Amino acid sequence: MVAGRRRSWSWSRLNYPRADRDGWRRWVPDWGRRIDYPRSGRRGVLRWLPSWRQWLLLAGGSFGLLVVTAGVMYATTEVPTDLNAFATQQNNVFYWSDGTEMARTGLVNRQDVPLDEVPTQVQWAVLAAENETFYSDPGISVSGIARAVYRMGSGGDTQGGSTITQQYVKNAYLNQRQDFSRKLDEMFIALKLDQQDSKEEILSGYLNISWFGRGSYGIERAAQAYYGKDVSELNVSEGAFLASLLKGASLYDPAAGPENHARAVERWSWILDRMVKIGKLSAAERARYTAFPEPNPVPPLVGLNGQTGYLVDLAKSYAQSHADISPARFDLGGYQIYTTFEKPKEEALTEAVQAAEKKLDPDHRPADQNVHLGAASVATDGRILAVYGGPDYLKQGFDNANTVNVPVGSAFAPLVYAAGLGQGVQRERDGARTPVTPGTTYNGDNGVDLQTPEGPYWGRDGKKAKTANDGGKSWGSITLRAALEQSVNGPVQQLGMDVGLGNVRKAAIDLGLLPDSMGELTPAYALGNSTPSAIRLADAYTAFDAEGKRTDPYSVSSVSQNGADVPVAKPAKVQAVTPEVAAQVDAALRGAVKEGADKGVRQAAADGAGKPGTTQERNAGWYVGYRGDVATAVTLFRLDLKTLELLPLTGVGGAAQNVPDSTVPAGIWSAYTKATAH
Repeated sequence: MVAGRRRSWSWSRLNYPRADRDGWRRWVPDWGRRIDYPRSGRRGVLRWLPSWRQWLLLAGGSFGLLVVTAGVMYATTEVPTDLNAFATQQNNVFYWSDGTEMARTGLVNRQDVPLDEVPTQVQWAVLAAENETFYSDPGISVSGIARAVYRMGSGGDTQGGSTITQQYVKNAYLNQRQDFSRKLDEMFIALKLDQQDSKEEILSGYLNISWFGRGSYGIERAAQAYYGKDVSELNVSEGAFLASLLKGASLYDPAAGPENHARAVERWSWILDRMVKIGKLSAAERARYTAFPEPNPVPPLVGLNGQTGYLVDLAKSYAQSHADISPARFDLGGYQIYTTFEKPKEEALTEAVQAAEKKLDPDHRPADQNVHLGAASVATDGRILAVYGGPDYLKQGFDNANTVNVPVGSAFAPLVYAAGLGQGVQRERDGARTPVTPGTTYNGDNGVDLQTPEGPYWGRDGKKAKTANDGGKSWGSITLRAALEQSVNGPVQQLGMDVGLGNVRKAAIDLGLLPDSMGELTPAYALGNSTPSAIRLADAYTAFDAEGKRTDPYSVSSVSQNGADVPVAKPAKVQAVTPEVAAQVDAALRGAVKEGADKGVRQAAADGAGKPGTTQERNAGWYVGYRGDVATAVTLFRLDLKTLELLPLTGVGGAAQNVPDSTVPAGIWSAYTKATAH
C-alpha cells in the first residue's frame, strides 16, 4: 500500500459474510470479536467513543427494534368492542302529541343521526376545521404524534395534532388522560380502526359523540340546542359555527360573553375561508355568508318538574311493555317517544286542580292536611290526553291519577247499571234471569234489607245487610234510571245483588277495570269498594259515549330509535257493552247533569254526562264525566304517608258536615271541561 493513501472500503474488512465459516454459519455475525468495544486501537477517552460504524450499527439496530415493536403492537392491538358508556348512552326524548318536545331523560344529552342526514357541506365544515385530510390519511397524524412525543419529553402534555379518527377513538374507547401510554393506544387503535371501518362510519361516530356544549353530545342535539332545528336543516354557515365549538365549547359559545362571541366569529369565518381553500365551498357561496349566524339564547332546561315527570313515567312504562324494550336497553337511550298527551289540555287540567288546591289551608285547617288530588282525561279511542299526578313530580313521586288504593265509591254505579241492563237479574234460586230496563222500579228507602236469591244477606257480624243512602234519605219506589241520576245508593246496591256480584265484576273488567283493582264481592262491591285509578275509570266511562266500544288507555302513539321506527303495540278497540246498553247508561248520566244530583256542573257542561262518587267511610271523593269524545275522572283523598291509610275527608276545604265529598272533584271537572270546550 502506498504511504498516506487511504484504504478503500470493502465488506471484507468486516469479514462478512464470514470467510472462516461454512454454510449458514457464514451469515451469523461474529459479535464477540467484531464489535471491538471498548476499542482496542484507542487510548483514553477515545477508547470509549464508538466508531462511526458502531454508531451506524446501533442506529440501525434501534430502528429495526422499533419497527419490530411497532409491528407487534399493531398486530396485537384490537379495536375494543365495548364503547365508553357515555359514547353509547343517549337521551330518550319525549314529545307532546303535536310533535313538540316535552322532556328529555338520561344522563347524557345525545341523539344519534345517520351520516346521510348531516348535510355534506356541514360535514366538510367539520373536516375543514378539524382534519381536512381525513379521507386520505391513514387515521393518524405523524407530525401530530411527533409533537406529542416532544411535548411529553419537554414536560408538557400530549395534546394537539389528532386526526378525527384519533379523536373518535379517544372519546369512544379510551379515557381523557393526557399521557404517552394513552396516546400510543390511541394511535394503534386509530390505525386499526381506519383499516376496519369505512371513513363514513368513523365520521358518523365522531359527529354523534362529540361534545358541543350546552349539555349536548352529538351534532343533532347541538343543532337543537343552538338553532332549534334538526341537523338536516342546517346550512353551511350554521355548520361552520357548530364546527368551531369542537375546539372548545366553553370558549366559543357566544352566550358566554363578548370574548367568546369574538372568538366564535373569528373561527366561523376562518372555517368558511378554509372550505374555499380546500375546494369544498365556492367563492360565490362564501360571499353569501357575511353575517355571523347568531345561535339562539341558551334554552331553559326541560326537566321532570311539575306534571312532566308523571307524564314521562306513564309513557316510559307503556313503551317498555308494548315496544319490547327492556329497562336496561331503554336506559342506554336513543329513543324518541311520541306521546298522546295534549299540552293545552294538560295545562288546563293542571290549572283547574291548582285553583282548587289554593282554597285549601293546611296550616290552619287540620282537615286540609295530607289532601291529594288526581285527575286524568282519556279520549274515546283510549288516548290519555292529560294527567294531574300531584303538586310536583320532584316533590311527590307517586301519581295520584294512577292510584291502586283509593275506593271508587258510588262512581262505580254506572258499571253496575250497565251490568244489570246487559245481563238481567236473578231474584230466585234456580230461577230464570229476567231483563231489567231503565224504568224498572226498586225500593229507594234507606235501611232496606238486601236480598239474595236465597233470602236476606247476612253479614259476618251476624246482622242483616241493609241499604245505605247518602244522608240516610228515603226515596220510596224509584226507577233505576232515576236512582242513577239522583245518586240513590240503595237500588244500585240491590241491583248488584240481583245481577250477581260475580257478573258485575265481569262487566267491570270488560269495561277496562283491572282485575287486581277489584274489591271483595260483598254488598259493598256495588257501592264501589274497588280501587281503580282515575285513568282506568275515565277510560271505562268512554264506552258509554262510544256505542259501547272502548280501548284500553295508552300514552304512546309511536316510538323510534335514532330515526328508525320501533314497533309499538296499540290496544285494540273492543265491544264492552251493547250499543243499546251504552245509550241507556249515557242517557242516565246526561240526566244526572241536567236534572239530577249533579246540578253544580250543569252551568259548565250542560251537554255533558257524569256521576259523582262518595264512600260510606267518607275517605274518597270522585267526579267522573265526559263531554264530546273526552272522559275525565277527578279523585280526592287524604293519605297518611307513614301508614298509607286513607283519612276522613270531613271538613276538607272548610266544607260543612253535609257537603258531599264529591264537591271539590266536581268543581275541578267543571272548570276543566269549560276551559277545554272550544
